[in-house]
Amino acid sequence: MEQQQKKKSILSGIQPTGVFTLGNYIGAVKNWAPMQDEFDCAYMIADLHAITVRQDPKVFKQQILSCYALLLSCGIDPEKSIVFIQSQNKNHAQLSWVLSCYTQFGELSRMTQFKDKSAKHADNVNAGLFTYPSLMAADILLYQADLVPVGADQTQHLELTRNIANRFNGIYGNVFKIPEGYVPKAGAKIMSLADPTKKMSKSDENPNACILILDEKDQIIKKFKRAVTDSEMEVCYREGKDGINNLMTIYGAVTGKSMDEITAEFAGKGYGDFKVAVGEAVADHLRPVREEYARLMADKAYLESCYRKGAELSERISRRTLEKVMKKVGFIL
Repeated sequence: MEQQQKKKSILSGIQPTGVFTLGNYIGAVKNWAPMQDEFDCAYMIADLHAITVRQDPKVFKQQILSCYALLLSCGIDPEKSIVFIQSQNKNHAQLSWVLSCYTQFGELSRMTQFKDKSAKHADNVNAGLFTYPSLMAADILLYQADLVPVGADQTQHLELTRNIANRFNGIYGNVFKIPEGYVPKAGAKIMSLADPTKKMSKSDENPNACILILDEKDQIIKKFKRAVTDSEMEVCYREGKDGINNLMTIYGAVTGKSMDEITAEFAGKGYGDFKVAVGEAVADHLRPVREEYARLMADKAYLESCYRKGAELSERISRRTLEKVMKKVGFIL
């Protein structure tokens, strides 16, 4: 009998910064559940990364738990994947320190995210903000991940991770697997409902600009009714119709319909009908996520059993790599 080919391993991390937007969901999170059948997945709540920015401890604790529950609500299965909270596995911080001694100052100072975030948080340009790419390298290399999903803003970090791994391997032999970037099947890019030339963001000052995946049905429909469109009345996808193009993209993402099918469905109907239809389709699509999230948040014991199991599994798998590294460097174990 032919031996089954071993699945490739993949690691994804998400910072616990509150509820996902519809943009996060359609663009990325929605695609994570199907990945579990194709790969050996590890999903991490990157809470250590989040403290480069000051956090309110009570809110932060709640957001970590909420983010964990949200991942499960979106179809991440703790029986299929390792789903864990980064700070509960001390191997991350330990390997991070070792790797920071194999990361060059010049490499870190070239990171564009450091420059951007320093400008944004000028009153708190801390050392963690500077060195967190070494922690990110530790996150990836601990699991000997084959693949790391990367967006445009993460390619530089992955390149640095590969450089660190190659440098370490060059000195000590073949310790780390060199990870490749993985571009997931692109979910659509979702724009703001108030200004369709900008990406949807929860930091938008206009509360109607952004749909959060836990918004109630009434809220969702109300926000779509207020969505910016244009002065024409034809539902069709073409240049110059940014607002309608965005609504059609959203409708297509949640219904699976093509742009031509959507155009045919709304031929002769006004924008008002179309906006309500989009709102209802989105609310219906997100209802199972909202319901599962409410159920999980009401069952703290189950959530705890999942994240404790995730911590144990992640610790066990990553310990092998960490011990190999410590021995190679010369530490007494």
